Amino acid sequence: MTHLVDLRKKPYNLDDKAIAWVEETIANMTLDEKIGQLFVNMGSSRSEEYLTQVMEDYKFAAVRYAPGLAADIWEQNYILQTKSKIPILIAANTESGGNGAVTDGTKIGDEVKIAATNDPRYAYELGRIAGIEASAVGCNASFAPIMDLSRNWRNPIIANRTWGAEVEQVITLSKEYMRGIMENGIIPFAKHFPGDGIDERDHHLSFAPNPMSKSEWMETFGRIYVEMIEAGLPGIMAGHIHLPNVEKEMHPERDLDDMLPASLNKTLLDELLRGELGYNGAIVTDASHMVGMTASLPRRELLPTAIESGCDLFLFFNDPDEDVKWMKEGYENGLLSDERLHDALRRTLGLKAKLGLHTYEGRREEMMLPKEEALALIGTDEAKEISNQVADKAITLVKNKQKNLLPVTPERYKRILLVEVEGYKGGFGALINQGKKRASDALKELLEARGHEVSIWENTEERIKKLPEEERPAAIQNVYASKRPISEITDHYDLIINLVDVNSGGTTQRIIWPAAKGTPDQPFYVHEVPTVVVSVQHPFALADMPQVGTYINAYDSLPNTISSLVEKLSGDSEFTGVSSVDPYCGLIDTKIWHSTEMGR
Repeated sequence: MTHLVDLRKKPYNLDDKAIAWVEETIANMTLDEKIGQLFVNMGSSRSEEYLTQVMEDYKFAAVRYAPGLAADIWEQNYILQTKSKIPILIAANTESGGNGAVTDGTKIGDEVKIAATNDPRYAYELGRIAGIEASAVGCNASFAPIMDLSRNWRNPIIANRTWGAEVEQVITLSKEYMRGIMENGIIPFAKHFPGDGIDERDHHLSFAPNPMSKSEWMETFGRIYVEMIEAGLPGIMAGHIHLPNVEKEMHPERDLDDMLPASLNKTLLDELLRGELGYNGAIVTDASHMVGMTASLPRRELLPTAIESGCDLFLFFNDPDEDVKWMKEGYENGLLSDERLHDALRRTLGLKAKLGLHTYEGRREEMMLPKEEALALIGTDEAKEISNQVADKAITLVKNKQKNLLPVTPERYKRILLVEVEGYKGGFGALINQGKKRASDALKELLEARGHEVSIWENTEERIKKLPEEERPAAIQNVYASKRPISEITDHYDLIINLVDVNSGGTTQRIIWPAAKGTPDQPFYVHEVPTVVVSVQHPFALADMPQVGTYINAYDSLPNTISSLVEKLSGDSEFTGVSSVDPYCGLIDTKIWHSTEMGR
C-alpha cells in the first residue's frame, strides 16, 4: 500500500482553510503544471528574463540556487515569488550557517566543529543564524541538518559535515538546529536518508551502500529519524544510498540485483520510512546528477520511478525539456500512478501552506522583507560573535604527548617553519579557492605579530614545476638520489608546524605527500625539531601522520579560527574542544608517541 499524507497531522498541522487551498490548487492545475510541480530547479541566471521564462516553461515547484551576494539573491527571490503562478519553495544549503544562502552571510562552522564545542546551544545558534540570514533574502527551505553518522574515517563526503559518531549527540544537535531554523520560517530537509558515513565511497561518484542489518539500522539511523519525526521534522532528503541487508530482511525473496538506492526505492521510502517509522512529511531526492542515482536506471525510467517510490520533489533538471517529457511519459504509461502523483503534490503544497505562502495571494511582494531591512540582517555583529565563540570553544587538542612542547612563544621558539600539507588539488575546489588567502599566510601574519620569525616551506614538487621543462627530469632524479644533513633543518628552525588543509573534492580525503626525501615536506623529523600538526579541515589527518606527538583539529581556516588557534598555541587561551568523532581513526599507531627517553 501507499501511505498517503494527512495534512491535519504532524508535521503539517494544517487547518481546513489551508487544506482547501491545497486541494483547490491541485484541482485547477493542468497536467503540465502538475508534472512541473515535481521538480526543483537549479538556475543558471538571476536575470528577470531568465527566471520568468523558465517558470513559464517548466512550472517547477521549488528552486535551490548557488549562493551569491545578499543583494542579488534578494532580487532573484523577489522575482521568483512575485512572478510565479504558485508560490515557490526556495532552498539553500545552510549546513554551516547563512553563508550557504548568501556569500556575505555568516559561516558559524561545519557540524563537526559545532559538536566539538560540547554545547548544544551552538547547534541551535547555527540554525537560528542560518535561518535569520536565509529568510531575510526570501529563502524558506534548507537542505540541512545532516544527520549521518561518522563511523568511517575514510568517508570523503561527511567527514566534517556531520555532528559526529554517536546517536544521542546527533539527535540532540539535530533537534536544536531544527528548532533554531524553523523559528525563522525555514523548512529543514534533513539528510541523507537512510544514512551516510558507513561506506567510504562518495555517492556523487559511485554506489555507496549502507551495509547495516535491520536491527543495527533501527538502533542507529532509524532511531535518529524516529526522534526527529516525533519532533516535527517536515522534510527529508533521500540519498542515493542502498540499504541491502535491511531490504533483504523485509523482502527475503529479492536478489541484490533487484535493490535500488533509497531515492528510487519504494520499500525504503514507503514501507520503512513512512510505514514503520511513521513519517508524514515531504521527501526530496538528492541531486539527480549523482552517479549513485544515474547509474541505477535509465534516466527515462528513474524520473517517474523516484516519485512513484515516495519522493515528492525531484532535485534538478538535467535537460529540462527531456526530463519533463520523460516524467510526463512515465505518468501516462503507468510508471507513475495518479495516486502517487497527487500525494506528492499535496505534500509539497502542504509545506507551502505550512509556511503560510498561500495567504499572500494578491500581495506577493509582502513575502519579502524590504530590501534595505533584509540586508541589515546579514553578517551582523551578533552573528559574528557566535562564530567567534564557536571558533574559540571548538579547537581540539587531540594528542599532546610531547612533554612541555606548549606553549609556543617567541622566547621558546623564535624561528618557525610552516609546512603546508595538502590532498587532492584538482576539481572545482581548486578553481573556487584560487586567489583566496591561504591558512598558512594568515597563521604566518599572526605569529609574526607576536614576535616569531616565520617561513613557509615551498614543497619540492612545486619547486620542480617552476624549473624549465628540460631540467625537471634531473631534478626529480635528484630527489631520490640525494641526501642532506639533518642540520639543514635543526640549525634553522626551532619549531615546525604542519598545516593540513585537505578537504573533499575527489574519491578520497587523504593527504597526498609530494615527492621528497629529507626535506620538511613530510614530518620525518618529529624527534629532531619540536613539531605540531594542525588540521584546518577534516578531523582525521592523524591517520596519515601517526608519528607526531602533538596534533590539533581546528576544523576550518576561518580568520577567527586561525586567531583562536594562535591564542591557544601561545597559552593565552585553553583548549576546550571535545571531539565528536574518533580522530585516532580506530588505528593503534595514531595513539603512539615514541618518546626520546625510550631505552635509556
